[in-house]
Amino acid sequence: MALFAPNVNSFRRIILSTSRHQHAVGYDNRTAGLRVPISNAEGRRVENRLGGADANPYLALAASLACGYLGMTEGLKPSEPVSGSCLRHAFRPARNLEEAVRLLRDCRPLIEMLGERFVLAYTR
Repeated sequence: MALFAPNVNSFRRIILSTSRHQHAVGYDNRTAGLRVPISNAEGRRVENRLGGADANPYLALAASLACGYLGMTEGLKPSEPVSGSCLRHAFRPARNLEEAVRLLRDCRPLIEMLGERFVLAYTR
């Protein structure tokens, strides 16, 4: 989340907004953080809807790809998709910027993938 919501106002938008994306996965669900639009196999994609206009698009894309890759290599399974509004669910990856930075600093697999120098410089 530190790469998708890089400042205090980012978390204010996520927490206070009525359009916040609290749950992880939803099929064709615009309130989900990760949305899988209905499509044929050739057009299948996952939309990461967590980042805002204040996120660096290159870092957000790098974080999305890195997390997707780590999830595949570690054999992680996604949560059950939510149908209907995700706003009633209490899922939040991090409550504030301080927690997001701490989680990034503690995530050994991401540090190894993105580089320790980058993570330390970014989370200063």
